[in-house]
Amino acid sequence: MRETNFIRQNKEKWAEFEHSLQQKQTDPDRLNDLYVQITDDLSYSRTFYPNRSVRVYLNGLAQRIFFRLYRNRRSRAARLLTFWSEELPRLVYEARGDFRTSFLVFLLAFLIGLVSSAYDGEFLRIILGDSYVDMTLENIESGDPMAVYKERGAFGMSLGITFNNLFVAFLTFVMGAFFTIGSIAILIRNGIMLGAFQYFFIERGLFTESFLTVWMHGTLEISAIIIAGAAGITMGKGLAFPGTYTRAQSFQRSARRGVKMMLGIAPIIIMAGFIEGYLTRYTEVPNLLRAAFILVCLLFVLLYFVWYPRMKAQIGFGPASLGDRLPGEREQRIHFYQIQSSGEIFSQVFVLYKKQFGAMALAAMIGALLYLALVFLPGSENIEDRFIYRHGAFSGLRDIKQFFRNPSAPLTPLANTIGFALVSWVASRGLLREEGLPPQRAAVAVLKLLVPAGILASFLYLYGWFTPFLLAALLVLPGLWGHISLRERINPFAAMSRSLGLLTPNFSRGFSLSLLFLLVGLLFYSLTNTALAWFYLDLLSWVVQLPEAGMAKLSTAALTFISLWVLYLVMGLALSGGALLYYTLLEIQEAPDLRQRIQRIGLQHRIQGLEKE
Repeated sequence: MRETNFIRQNKEKWAEFEHSLQQKQTDPDRLNDLYVQITDDLSYSRTFYPNRSVRVYLNGLAQRIFFRLYRNRRSRAARLLTFWSEELPRLVYEARGDFRTSFLVFLLAFLIGLVSSAYDGEFLRIILGDSYVDMTLENIESGDPMAVYKERGAFGMSLGITFNNLFVAFLTFVMGAFFTIGSIAILIRNGIMLGAFQYFFIERGLFTESFLTVWMHGTLEISAIIIAGAAGITMGKGLAFPGTYTRAQSFQRSARRGVKMMLGIAPIIIMAGFIEGYLTRYTEVPNLLRAAFILVCLLFVLLYFVWYPRMKAQIGFGPASLGDRLPGEREQRIHFYQIQSSGEIFSQVFVLYKKQFGAMALAAMIGALLYLALVFLPGSENIEDRFIYRHGAFSGLRDIKQFFRNPSAPLTPLANTIGFALVSWVASRGLLREEGLPPQRAAVAVLKLLVPAGILASFLYLYGWFTPFLLAALLVLPGLWGHISLRERINPFAAMSRSLGLLTPNFSRGFSLSLLFLLVGLLFYSLTNTALAWFYLDLLSWVVQLPEAGMAKLSTAALTFISLWVLYLVMGLALSGGALLYYTLLEIQEAPDLRQRIQRIGLQHRIQGLEKE
């Protein structure tokens, strides 16, 4: 079509568009239709009249429509304000039943701890431990019952307490994935501990001092734990009672709601840690002032989490967030040869895990069983002394070192090498199949992967203060190294040189991905040694009748197997991330997909769905 005919055919429509833009009030749907039509005309003019004024005119018209459509788009600050004023109160109101359940469970557990301590003098030591009780008794005798809050510097204490409380709240929420039972179990445990702790001071006539000291920070801290329990119950109910959704859809929806509740209490936990570190230590402050501070904290919790959601429900909430809508069911695909950010690669790993979880879980199980065989069978005596498991927050993270370097189990590097190689093989095999490439034979592939897996296992054997920092920088390197060896069918030593050549110019991308997997992996692994795991071990002791020595061996073997199984699954995430990183680094360095697309230019004869003239 000639340019003059193109202008004559569309000039009345363009004039109408300009007139609509001059109006103060315009229907947004009409503007959207205008934008679509103008961009179609602009695409046509760019193709056939690239150096003519009509293209410049249409480009300017399209820009004006675009800015008119998006000039009132909400800023990030506005979205944040909407979250606190609309979205979170709506979630709290809709989950009010779960909040009541969480509060009543915690209150009942608190009363159980209180009454049990009153009737059994040894109950307190069982719950809180001899060392803590003895330390508190010494503080009472010295005339400062609350000296425990003054032992460390304010900043260090505040930081440590904040991380501990965030971990406990996260654990309380995540354990709701066990059909709400996990969240309820942790609420009961914390409630009993608080009740026993409070009775300890009541019994010694120190109720007022302990109450005014502990509840300065405890009002926000305990409220946050109860809210985290409610978020966990909400998530677990979605899995247990899917309703008209599929179980996966229901769990996805409830987990998303629970995560938003956890985001809402994060500032409260940080504030509670600040109060405990900086303010609780001043026990000489007048009691009236401390009581007023506690009352202010309690009023804040009641007003925002009880009264405000009810008030908003009566006057009406704003429009629901689009994030609450579930996407339609569709097959999730791995995106090869696209330059992806660390966050996008992280998401793609879970797509791969969803497709390969059965094989990955089996490989991790085989690796854990081989570990047990290599470590326990060479000397079957006193196996309960080879691994130590402790109760308490972060105990699983504190005990993780023994799986890499253990004087009583010298074959741990060999056992870990096999376990890492197996999960790495499953990840690479899944990617090669998704890409449409034939994977190598299992025996050859696993032998190749033993080299990078062995380097990783040897590095972990040298576990020291520097290990977390190096893992944060290079955790994805073994997965990248191994996948290059399998995909490009080269020996592991050539693959090492190749992986360094791809990773070194893009180290920041690898570092951010390694750090992400390290943090998330540690959180997942920390769930292994929890009160729920010990509960199931106690249940096992009721079912399996063995002598005390035999039960100790069985418990050690069971906890070791569970810990290693989860450890290999978590390590599989990082190894899968390294394998997926290969495609992004390859596209950045060599651009194979871009080269192919350039070669296809001119082979297609369609423009905007129409045949080219």
